[in-house]
Amino acid sequence: MGVTMSDSVAPKAPQEGAVERAARIIGIDMRMAAMVGALLLIWIVFHFATDMLFLTPRNLYNLAVQSTVVAIMATGMVLIIVARHIDLSVGSLLGFTGMMIAWIQVEILPIETGWNWPVSIIAGVIIGGGIGLIQGAIVAYGGVPAFVVTLAGLMIWRGGAWMITEGRTVAPMDSTYQLLGGGISGSIGEFWSWVVGLIAMAVVVFVSLRARRKRQQYGFETRPIWAEILLMVVWIAVIAGFVMVMNAYNKPRTEIPRGIPVPVLILIIVVLGMTFLSTATKFGRYVFAMGGNPEAAELAGIDVKKYTMMIFGLMGVLAAIAAVITTARLNAGANSMGLLAELSVIAAAVIGGTSLSGGIGTVPGAILGAVLMQSLENGMVLLGVPSAMQRMIIGVVLVAAVFFDVLYRRTRR
Repeated sequence: MGVTMSDSVAPKAPQEGAVERAARIIGIDMRMAAMVGALLLIWIVFHFATDMLFLTPRNLYNLAVQSTVVAIMATGMVLIIVARHIDLSVGSLLGFTGMMIAWIQVEILPIETGWNWPVSIIAGVIIGGGIGLIQGAIVAYGGVPAFVVTLAGLMIWRGGAWMITEGRTVAPMDSTYQLLGGGISGSIGEFWSWVVGLIAMAVVVFVSLRARRKRQQYGFETRPIWAEILLMVVWIAVIAGFVMVMNAYNKPRTEIPRGIPVPVLILIIVVLGMTFLSTATKFGRYVFAMGGNPEAAELAGIDVKKYTMMIFGLMGVLAAIAAVITTARLNAGANSMGLLAELSVIAAAVIGGTSLSGGIGTVPGAILGAVLMQSLENGMVLLGVPSAMQRMIIGVVLVAAVFFDVLYRRTRR
C-alpha cells in the first residue's frame, strides 16, 4: 500500500569504498594518484633494468630537460581537445617557427649585439601565434574541421621550414640564447635553485591556506586540518626533493652543482600560467563549457567561434616557446625539429586524462602524461630498445591509457 512501481525499482546509490572515502576527505584525485603510482613503478622498473642508471641525478636532470618541449605544447593541446578539436600541426609549427628564429639570428642579425636573440624570440612567438590564429579562424569561421585544417598545416609548415633555408641547417645560435636550452651552463646553480624552491614552498602554503579560507567563507566543505597539513607537507617534500636532485648533478669536471635547468623554469612558468588560465579565468570556463556542450554554450551567449580561434592562437604561441628551447638545445635550426612531435603531444594530453570527447582535462595531468611518455622513451634508450619497437610500445601504452580511462569513467557513472 502506497508503494509505487518507481519506488520499488529505484536504483541504490553506489557504495563508497574506504579508499575512495579517504581520498575524498583528503582531496586526492584517484585517477591522478594512479598515474603518479604508474610513473613511480615505471621509474623503479627501469632503474633496476638499467643497472641502477635510471634514477641517477644525471639521468633525472636530462629527463627533466627532455620533457619540457612536449609538456609545454601538451598544456595547450589540453584546451584544444577539451574544446572538441585536434591540432596535428604542432610539430611542423615548432619546426617552422624554430627555423625562422634561427634564420633571423644567423642570417638577418648575425652579430651578437645582445638584442638579436630577444628580437628573434619575439618574432617567433608572433609568427607562431599568428599561424595558430589563422588556422583557428578557418576552423571557427570557415567551418572546416580542425583535423583537416591542421593536417594541411602539418604539411604546409614542414615544407615552409625546408624552403626558408633550402634544407640547410642554420647555426650557430647566439651564445646567451643557448642558455635557454639547458646545456652545460643552462641552469641557475645551487643557491638560486633553493631560492626558487623556497618560493615555491611558500606559494604552496599560501595557496592552500587561501583556498581553505575561501571555502570556509562561502560555506563549502573543507578538508580536515590534518589532511590540509599532510598535503602541504607532501608538496613541500616533492619540491625539496626535486631541488636536491637537480643540485646533485655537477657541471663537467667540477664540483659545482648545476641546479634547476632553465627549460624547466620556463615550463614551470607556462604550467602556472596555463593552470590559472584554464581554472580561474572566464576564458578557461568558456572553453570547458564549449567542450561540454557547444550548442548550450552558444545559446548561453559564449562567442564559440572567437574562443575557438583564440585557443588555436594560444597553441601556436606555445609551439613557438617549445621551438625556442629546441633550437637553443641544438644550437641550430634543423629541418628535423618537431618531426612527429604532434603524436607525443596528443598522447601526453590523452594519457594525462584529457577526454577525446571533450569537456574534461587538466594541465597537471598533461604534464604527468608528458613525463610518463618521456620516461618510457628515456628508459628504452638506456636499455638499447630499437626505435621502431619504442614507437610500438608507446602506441600500446596510449591505447591502454585510453581504455582504462573509458573503464574508469564508466565505473564512476
